[in-house]
Amino acid sequence: MNYYSTQISKLIEELGRLPGIGAKSAQRLAFHIINMPKEQVEHLASTMLDARSNVRYCKVCQTLTDKEICPICSSDKRNQKVIMVVENARDLAAYEKIGKFDGVYHVLHGAISPMLGIGPQDIKLKELMLRLQGDVDEVIIATNSSLEGEATAMYISKLIKPAGIKVSRIASGVPVGGDLEYIDEVTLLRALDGRIQL
Repeated sequence: MNYYSTQISKLIEELGRLPGIGAKSAQRLAFHIINMPKEQVEHLASTMLDARSNVRYCKVCQTLTDKEICPICSSDKRNQKVIMVVENARDLAAYEKIGKFDGVYHVLHGAISPMLGIGPQDIKLKELMLRLQGDVDEVIIATNSSLEGEATAMYISKLIKPAGIKVSRIASGVPVGGDLEYIDEVTLLRALDGRIQL
């Protein structure tokens, strides 16, 4: 049974298609939008349309940007010889928030997953290999610790090593505040292998 008019139901349905938005959140957002002043709704809609029309891939690192080359790649304060490979733009943002990495990035926009039919040709690997023809000292692979992320890291490593470029993988292990009894075996093994001397 439909509780709302067609327009409200359509709005709730469309909002519910967004990732992380369940039925209740979509309903809450829909009623919030309906109760906003018309000018704010128009501004929100035009901002979304502008972003969709103007945001593209950076020609260098493949992150999302509204310029031809993103601010990180165009900065002369970044070490262009160290490239951190991440799965998506959100991962890039997470590292940037830390403020300790002064190199540049390469965004794959996914990870290799044979089960989902995603192969090396479906992510931005070709673009990475083109970048490595330049002056690069190190590639840091910062893909997720999932099965797909590990497969992607191994694949990239095998591609790059013959070129003589240093390849490293971010460490992973026990999270701060985590109880050992609840942590899976793979994570515990990684933590043990990646131990440091005190």
